Amino acid sequence: MKEDSPINPPSMNLALWLTIVAIVMGVVMPSISEEPKTALVAAKEPDICQPVISASLQKKLLPAKPDQIPPVISWNSAEHLFQPIVLKAANRYNVDPAMVMAIIMAESSYNPKAISKKGAKGLMQLMPTTARSLGVKDSFNPEHNINAGVRYFKKLLNQFDGDVELALAAYNAGSRKVREHRGIPPFRATRFYIKKVIKYYQYYKTQMDSSRLYS
Repeated sequence: MKEDSPINPPSMNLALWLTIVAIVMGVVMPSISEEPKTALVAAKEPDICQPVISASLQKKLLPAKPDQIPPVISWNSAEHLFQPIVLKAANRYNVDPAMVMAIIMAESSYNPKAISKKGAKGLMQLMPTTARSLGVKDSFNPEHNINAGVRYFKKLLNQFDGDVELALAAYNAGSRKVREHRGIPPFRATRFYIKKVIKYYQYYKTQMDSSRLYS
């Protein structure tokens, strides 16, 4: 019988393999496990600086939302230019000048040459039929436009017993629509218009009170 070569017990082979596997895993695994962690840290700390966009530019870039009312930042030259006309007309017809200025801002943003899609013209956006009924020949004339607009708004205030919101609704949608709905018409544009004018009114009222422009 031929003498067999010595064979390592199975337990020794298993122990040897476990040792080898442990050594290999100990060398390879740290490099594998650390790579994603390094990548995550790099992702959180980019080297590229983010551009700074001014608030005014953001308003131009972002789409306007119907529920957002653009705030008045400061009085511009047009507001100062037309202020004496506003005060004179407001005193003449006994209307709060801050309300007149708010209506002008909402209607035309103080652009005397403004024309709406429906044909309303000037600072207070007089419709041609309304302008004719008030004796206005040139709706682009700031003094004529403001005097007629304030006169018309005063008429609406009297018509709706001094209710400012109903008068504003009538100025925007027409007095017939207000009477038909027995209140503010359920038009989104009209309701937004009222909210916008009131917001502007609060601003102008504060500014006029603080600067004593009434005197």
